[in-house]
Order: sequence, then structure tokens, then C-alpha cells
Amino acid sequence: MAKPIPRLSAEEIKRVIATAWTDLPPYSKVLMEHGLGQGELVQLMKRELTPTAYKQWAAQGKGVKAPTRKAQWPYGK
Repeated sequence: MAKPIPRLSAEEIKRVIATAWTDLPPYSKVLMEHGLGQGELVQLMKRELTPTAYKQWAAQGKGVKAPTRKAQWPYGK
């Protein structure tokens, strides 16, 4: 369960949302600039965005994959 969202002013919420739209998972930029973890950010975005906008925001992170690692002997080729 994610921690509850800290109380933020309307201006801070706008800045967090703008940062979240430009940042890709794992949302390290949002954590460093605003102190919100991934669970708190998801809660905030669900609360503040329209359902359609939230789905678009969530979908942008699903296409991001971790970098592939080259196989190492003796387990790889």
C-alpha cells in the first residue's frame, strides 16, 4: 500500500503533474524534485487527472523496457 499523498498546494500539484508527464518510469525525477514515490505519484495522478488523461499517462510508461543485458558464459551463448 502506498503512503498517503502529502498535502500540496495547487501550484505544487501542477508542477508535479508537469514533471510526471515528461518523466518516464521509475519516475526518479519526480522523486528527486518533489519527494513523491511511485505509489504516491500514481494516487495523485488518478485523483487529479481525468480518466482519459490518466490512462494516457499510464500507457506511456508501459512501453518502456529495462535495457537488455548481454548473456554471460556459462549461462548464455
